[in-house]
Amino acid sequence: MNRLLPVLTFMAVFVGWEALVRMAGIPPYTLPAPSLVVLTLWQNLDSLLASWHFTLRITFGALALASAGGVLLASVFALAPRLERAFFPLAVVLQVTPLVAIAPLILIYVESTTAALLLCAWVVAFFPILSNTLTGLRAVDPNLRDLFTLYGASAWQRLRWLLVPGALPFFLAGVRISGGLCLIGAVTAEMVAGVAGRETGLASRILEASFRSETPKMFAALSLLVLTGVLIYTGFEMLSRMTLRRWGSAHGGS
Repeated sequence: MNRLLPVLTFMAVFVGWEALVRMAGIPPYTLPAPSLVVLTLWQNLDSLLASWHFTLRITFGALALASAGGVLLASVFALAPRLERAFFPLAVVLQVTPLVAIAPLILIYVESTTAALLLCAWVVAFFPILSNTLTGLRAVDPNLRDLFTLYGASAWQRLRWLLVPGALPFFLAGVRISGGLCLIGAVTAEMVAGVAGRETGLASRILEASFRSETPKMFAALSLLVLTGVLIYTGFEMLSRMTLRRWGSAHGGS
């Protein structure tokens, strides 16, 4: 019943939305009914799916780069505290700078629009992975640290057998957060860029529909974006649970 409750809540919202539009006679260009949004999505499925695929490529490409860079830099910081004190403030500055403020500069300096969008999405996704992974690397039991020191473990052995397993839950939490941030960054950057054409994402479809006052198409593209964000979060939530369950079983069995 607990799993059905959110589904029932969304169904009630959509039924109420449909009833409100029909009973109040709200025109589609002001607020389309859910049934009209679904119909519009079906009628424009080919173009919207092509744009959806482009947005997914930017989102997961930026997430992969942010994961690799965040883990690598967090490992370096964990092994070299002086480097952390020197360069971590730069990562904080990058995180607190609004994307809409730096996206135009990125679009100027990076010639390829796709690369620029990828970089913008990476900017917002990088810090949560770096911060969470670094926190996990620092959260290891001090007694285990002393044990590794007692046995003369090298820096690589300490990282491989002690720090990385302890940081895994923190890293997965960072990825779960950054997955949605990548999608937000990709959409925001594309709206700032104002790009148009076939090789563009869902943000461009929303802008085009807005310029043409095609409100149902705007809602259709937005619904696809929202569904994508929910699926990304749910997918990484499930992956996190499965990974930690297996990791915990293997760790406990050893």
